[in-house]
Amino acid sequence: MPPKLDRAQVVDAALRLLDETGLDGLTLRRIATELDVKAPALYWHFANKQALLDEMATEMLRRMSAGPAAAPGSWQEALVGTCRTLRAALLGYRDGAKVFSGTRLTDYGHAESQHAMLAVFVRSGFELADAAQAFTTAYAYTIGFVIEEQAVHPVPGEQAPGYDPEQRAAAIDPAYGLAAAAGQDFFGGFEQRFERGLAVVVAGVERVLGPSTPHAP
Repeated sequence: MPPKLDRAQVVDAALRLLDETGLDGLTLRRIATELDVKAPALYWHFANKQALLDEMATEMLRRMSAGPAAAPGSWQEALVGTCRTLRAALLGYRDGAKVFSGTRLTDYGHAESQHAMLAVFVRSGFELADAAQAFTTAYAYTIGFVIEEQAVHPVPGEQAPGYDPEQRAAAIDPAYGLAAAAGQDFFGGFEQRFERGLAVVVAGVERVLGPSTPHAP
């Protein structure tokens, strides 16, 4: 194993290649070629591709959390700001949401920012369990939204085949006119739809989990 090769180099190379190959094309062999080493050298650091993806997701989170964060004035600002930051970070990488989804973070460096966000909720009167529910709901919404967004636009300015609203409408049986007409609402206007979806999440959190809401037993 080359003595200068370390985990950080492997992860950095993998994140660079992700934009070129996408998740499906990202292999340990391709990364080894990029680093000018033999593929077995990478197994000193990562037992398999999933272990590498875990570290890639953790590094993405580290980069997302780097630098000073603005102190939110309310739980709504904390939740919306976190989701906006996460979406922007995931969109910075091809298939970024797929890489991030379902991975196991390899350290607890995120604990400080997570604690700070939950503290905003608790200070606002939420029970910790309800604050955690609010966060995980908004987190799941954001991850799922960006996975679908990146399916339509794998890279900025490029639309994947099969998502053109007019072609889709023309291919659908006229008897199902509503489905045909909704193509643009399903596969376009992602920025506006993300923000509207966030507003729905925030309203739902306030209605169902808010500190003044009587919870069902």
